[in-house]
Amino acid sequence: MSAEPDTARWTWRPDVPAPSTGGAGRGRHRRAGELGRTVVRGIGQTLVTLGLVVLLFVVYEVWVTDLLTAQRQGQLSDELHHGWDDPTVAAPGGTPAPIDVAVGTPFAVLHVPRLSSDYSRVIVEGTAGEQLAQGPGHYVGTAMPGEQGNFAVAGHRVGRGSPFLDLDQLRPGDPIVVETAGWWFVYRVLGDRATGDFGGDPSGIPGQQVVRPSEVDVIAPTPDGAPDGPATGAYLTLTTCHPKYSARQRLIVHALLDGGPISKTAAPDGPAALSEG
Repeated sequence: MSAEPDTARWTWRPDVPAPSTGGAGRGRHRRAGELGRTVVRGIGQTLVTLGLVVLLFVVYEVWVTDLLTAQRQGQLSDELHHGWDDPTVAAPGGTPAPIDVAVGTPFAVLHVPRLSSDYSRVIVEGTAGEQLAQGPGHYVGTAMPGEQGNFAVAGHRVGRGSPFLDLDQLRPGDPIVVETAGWWFVYRVLGDRATGDFGGDPSGIPGQQVVRPSEVDVIAPTPDGAPDGPATGAYLTLTTCHPKYSARQRLIVHALLDGGPISKTAAPDGPAALSEG
């Protein structure tokens, strides 16, 4: 009897496929891979869709609303000037008549020569979203143009006409002219005109500052004073969001009335300050 092992049953034959025990596993792997690719494609398509939605929203907020507000500003300007048929509207004694208007009503025009020689925006009463969608809005309860106290106006930085987009370009001494029915009022940005230092005004009130939205004392009767404190002059305050494309902070510009009211009878085309841009 031979001691050699029986190798016949272990001989490999190329015409007979070797038994496989991994086919089911490879099938499961293929299905898992296909599922993973499907999930990735779905996520990618969702992200693309969301990206397009965000892009369309930005286009609407930045450009479409600008066009809509520009159209509305034209309507407000026509409405306002139509009501200003008599350019000498004044209270007895040749002084400006008190202004008392309902929320949403246009009552003045803001001119900022530094921003453009033809920069003009109709101001409406109120600072809610509905009013600011039309243009700059007057903080209800603050002073009116030319009055002692703080004539405070808010406006969007980006979108809705972007009236205060370049508010940061204003410099100490720059004129800001407010036009009403029969009068012009010239305010000048506070600060040191010689050095351009916004904090160099003798009043101690900065011409420009960045604050948190909660710091409402910037529109107090005396800017940065007590909300119920006395007025120490006739001020103008402009507020907007900061930085651009964000509402995290507020950019503030303070100005002081420069001289008395100028009647449209004496200056139908506006004061000389309008040409200082």
